Amino acid sequence: MTKRTEGASHRAAPVHTDPGEVSVVTALSALADPVRIQLIRELAGSADWTRSCGGFDVPVGKAALSHHFSVLRCAGLVEQRDEGPRRTNRLRREEFDACFPGLLDLVLRDDAG
Repeated sequence: MTKRTEGASHRAAPVHTDPGEVSVVTALSALADPVRIQLIRELAGSADWTRSCGGFDVPVGKAALSHHFSVLRCAGLVEQRDEGPRRTNRLRREEFDACFPGLLDLVLRDDAG
């Protein structure tokens, strides 16, 4: 039996994909889901690291929400970090825009889907 150290997380740290390593198909697939678009829109309107995963009003359960964030991380759209028991998020807008100029602007438009 291993001893847990003070402050050790009960879950593995999230793995992040560099947006420069993401194909346009992967980026478009990540942005094709209404729940993920809602997450991106809410993050775009929030300061970095102020939104925890549980702070989004989306019509899915915890496991599905975790999956959606995983897809967004794998597409280079979201970065997450653990702060105590909370996992906070930031939209990787600058990095993503450098690879896919204008794509997030289209998704975030008021008249978009």
